[in-house]
Amino acid sequence: MTHPFLDLAPLTPAHFAAIERQTTSLLSTRQDVVITQGEALLPLEGCIRSGARPGSTALNVITGPYGQTFGNWLRDCGVTVVDLAVPFHTAVTAAQVRDALAARPEIDFVSLVHAEAATGNTNPVAEIGEVVRAHGALFMLDAVASVGAEPLLPDVWGVDLCVIGAQKAMGGPAGVSAVSVSERAWQRFAENPQAPRRSYLSLLDWKERWIDTGRTALPHAPAQLEMLALGACLERIESEGLPAVMDRHARAAAATRAGALALGGGLTPFVHEARDAAPVATTLRTPAGVDASELVAKALAGDPTLPLIAGGGALAGEMVRINHYGPDATQGVVHSSLAALGAALGDAASGTAAAVDLEAARAAVSEAWQRG
Repeated sequence: MTHPFLDLAPLTPAHFAAIERQTTSLLSTRQDVVITQGEALLPLEGCIRSGARPGSTALNVITGPYGQTFGNWLRDCGVTVVDLAVPFHTAVTAAQVRDALAARPEIDFVSLVHAEAATGNTNPVAEIGEVVRAHGALFMLDAVASVGAEPLLPDVWGVDLCVIGAQKAMGGPAGVSAVSVSERAWQRFAENPQAPRRSYLSLLDWKERWIDTGRTALPHAPAQLEMLALGACLERIESEGLPAVMDRHARAAAATRAGALALGGGLTPFVHEARDAAPVATTLRTPAGVDASELVAKALAGDPTLPLIAGGGALAGEMVRINHYGPDATQGVVHSSLAALGAALGDAASGTAAAVDLEAARAAVSEAWQRG
């Protein structure tokens, strides 16, 4: 018996290249784009191990957990790492990056996360890119959460390595990712004797065996399901229009923040300033005495499909995250998520129920969504 998910014809080089071109168009880039067969941690680690030269110095900006991971990889490559860490409730500024670069002129690699879904903040990459470009360092950007949700212009912003994943705002699969690579980055990779070669982490292998040979023969058998799903989600974005997709995410973020403030019950935005809040996820701090993990469990008891999650690690007891990205960036999902949290808050602690105003939250969501 045939099965639509199992009995698939091999993906041809031409089909693979067509999906690659769609990804290139999404990024509005003239750089080479490599589609990698794995979750975005694959190209992120590949970029660092290819571009970080032993004995060099890197600036690693930490605005959430992924920045911490990048620092660990850089150190593992024999790089001296200068960590620029800011509180997770805010964003890093271009002035802070400029000062860090000025203090260590030898820095030749900068790593940054655009939007941190885990902490709910987003960073001003355009201004930071200008600073990094003036310094002359190679600039790597994790844009996994931001692609499709907010403007992303790697060429204009001077981003040498822009890594994206399909599983958030793009509304696609988690098992496929991509990276745009500048000519400066390719040169750095080629000059780095420790850059991965003949390895699944190797971007140079893709350049030499795929790009430089005219994209006629794939280096290995691609993951068909993930590639077909990536092509489908790119087609859906093209059909809706990228500006409309980004607008939908911006409305979802504004409506969630407004609704949470109106809901009461002691919930407060984890990211203090709205300008620093990511369009893909809104993080909320729970009131004293209310455990975030328990609150989320109660909220999900009525509808386990809602995009609610407690914070990770040390934040598990105090942070609630509403993931309004991809197909969940809708007014209905925002309403339902806040209603479930409000109902759970009413049962969470003595005296909290009176402070919860579900109707006020619903009105604030509707108003903010319409305002855009």
